[in-house]
Amino acid sequence: MELSNLKPAEGMKHKANYRKGRGHASGNGKTAGYGHKGQKARSGAPRIGFEGGQMPLYRRIPKRGFTNPNSKKIIAINLSVLDKAYDDGAEVVVEDLIERGIIKDSYDGLKILGNGELSKKLTVKAHAFSATAKEKIEAAGGKAEVI
Repeated sequence: MELSNLKPAEGMKHKANYRKGRGHASGNGKTAGYGHKGQKARSGAPRIGFEGGQMPLYRRIPKRGFTNPNSKKIIAINLSVLDKAYDDGAEVVVEDLIERGIIKDSYDGLKILGNGELSKKLTVKAHAFSATAKEKIEAAGGKAEVI
């Protein structure tokens, strides 16, 4: 890619040569698309969300809670799901779980929980395991590997 090959994004609002307020012949002269007089025709027109001095909506609505920017979204799966989905001796990896439609995405990690029984010998590779899940996997003769 070079500077001479650059093109505007597909579906761009204006043509590349669109210039406001450059005379009548341009089709956008005189008022330059701002109309005649009024607050919105002037410089310093109010910001988006301004309601003419009335308390704006974003300040009228009560605020609750807080979202931690450092939190991680971890997907949890029970052993009962793995017992139904996999055959004896299979290897369980995140990519395979997504392929089979058991999970949509791994986000920040996959944790295996110990709910349900495991009757098959599985090699499970995940980001985390609960203590009971690890015990049950190893009791069935499988392996619990942390990625």
